[in-house]
Amino acid sequence: MTDVQRLLAYEEIRQLASRYAIYSDARDMNALVGLFVSDVRVGRDTYGHEALRKDFDASFRRVGVTFLQVGSHLIDIVDEDHASGIVYCRGEIQDGGLDSDRWIIHAIQYHDSYERREERWLFVRRKHYLVYGSELGVNPLRLEPANWPKSQTGMGSHPHTLESWQQFWGETSR
Repeated sequence: MTDVQRLLAYEEIRQLASRYAIYSDARDMNALVGLFVSDVRVGRDTYGHEALRKDFDASFRRVGVTFLQVGSHLIDIVDEDHASGIVYCRGEIQDGGLDSDRWIIHAIQYHDSYERREERWLFVRRKHYLVYGSELGVNPLRLEPANWPKSQTGMGSHPHTLESWQQFWGETSR
């Protein structure tokens, strides 16, 4: 690989991790599943995008709002088409579904393997390791509306106004 190809690979893989966080939070299942190789392994003996979509759907229906913040990202390039990495992530999660008052924070490490197919870097495997989880104490979703930019504190509009969020939950408005 040339230096430029290596730098481009690093940046494309970093964007992959960021897209995972943003698409997860928005519940954009099509975009999220599209970040993985088409023959992705899901569980012990299941493969493919449709199996992954079902797995994500089941997981995300157990929580309400999520906010994943990607942090440090170590990437090791093996060759021009293969790489591995570790991603740190801080997650804020409405645990228990949309009506839950339980709000938790997570420190997460993702251990990833990546492959470049058809000129695009994709996840081959993404392992989720919990460093810790802790209750926040106050559910920020129960705050009065922020009325931003007039007030800096309170409940905002996202992700409830996103079309992908509304499609996932079958909502038309909040």
